[in-house]
Amino acid sequence: MRLVFHAGFLLLLGIATARVFLTHPTGPTGWLAVAGAVLLTAVYAAGAAVRHALHRRWLAMTWLAAVTAVWASLLVISPDFSWLAFPLFFLHLHLLRGRHALVAVVVVTALVVSAQGWHAGTWSVGMVLGPVVGAGVAVVITWGYSAIYAESQRRQALIDDLTRTRAELASSQHQAGVAAERERLAREIHDTLAQGLSSIVLLLRAADSSLPPQADKARARITEAQRTAADNLDEARRFVRDLRPPSLTGAGLPQALQRLCEDTARESGIHCRFQTDGTPVQLPSGYEVALLRAAQASLGNVIRHARARTAVVTLGFLDTEVTLDIYDDGAGFDPAAVRPAPDGSGYGLIALRERIGALGGRLAVESAPGDGTAVAIRLPLTDEEIR
Repeated sequence: MRLVFHAGFLLLLGIATARVFLTHPTGPTGWLAVAGAVLLTAVYAAGAAVRHALHRRWLAMTWLAAVTAVWASLLVISPDFSWLAFPLFFLHLHLLRGRHALVAVVVVTALVVSAQGWHAGTWSVGMVLGPVVGAGVAVVITWGYSAIYAESQRRQALIDDLTRTRAELASSQHQAGVAAERERLAREIHDTLAQGLSSIVLLLRAADSSLPPQADKARARITEAQRTAADNLDEARRFVRDLRPPSLTGAGLPQALQRLCEDTARESGIHCRFQTDGTPVQLPSGYEVALLRAAQASLGNVIRHARARTAVVTLGFLDTEVTLDIYDDGAGFDPAAVRPAPDGSGYGLIALRERIGALGGRLAVESAPGDGTAVAIRLPLTDEEIR
């Protein structure tokens, strides 16, 4: 479109110049028109050549004023140069802003009408109506193009945001899948391989103690089998520990939640406090991972949406269940109104509820606009879970 615009401007300039020169081949008018056309071409081409520098406001305005001034001088020579007014309309509408652009279009239209009337020595409806209609068409086309361009930019921004959100969602789902598989492997190894090796060690110890004193050869074999089973049990337990999240490595769930609160306070400025109720017990890996992820997700929502000053994370150990409560004094929201958004957000509570539900637990959210938010999680706790 830019090349077509430039070509149209130069074509109209060439036609007008040729017409004036052919009409006045022997007088100074023709040569003045040629000289003015060459000057206008040079000024116009200079702006096109340094188009990348025209984002500087003062430089663009200087160039536009020079083009308009040279063109107005050509109007004094011949009214044929009025044809250049149409591309000049677009030039002013593109470079100027708001009312300034409309004022410039009015001035250019007035120059065209005045030049035609002055050269003809009389006035007619066509002399006024033609330039006015041309100016109106240019304004309408420019406004329509601007609207289309703005809509295109909004759509492109939406597409970019959607693409980025899809990539983030895919990455999140991949990470969640990896974490879930690691939890499953840890649980399977703990519940099958590690338990089986532990039983073998106990049986070999019982067999060793039951042998008569003279059964040295059998005792040696049992001792070797016991050492091998114990080594493999240690390796299985190490493997289970390696599959746990880094936050839980070398520490229990209370220590991991304490570090999470400290990190939240340091990074966001929110006064985040952690506390425990009851006597802590060793929880299965699946429980610890689920509760840690729930705290991370909830505090992440507090940072992004709540505008809170204080957040409290409470881990409770009761006789029949383990609880996790995350409270903040932020803006709150209507839990019933939460729905997944088209941009991929809004799935956090749904995913968290599914994770807790898969362990037989319950998740409740209490909130209202202006009243803060409380997330309460309950997981069943029996001898089987804490063995």
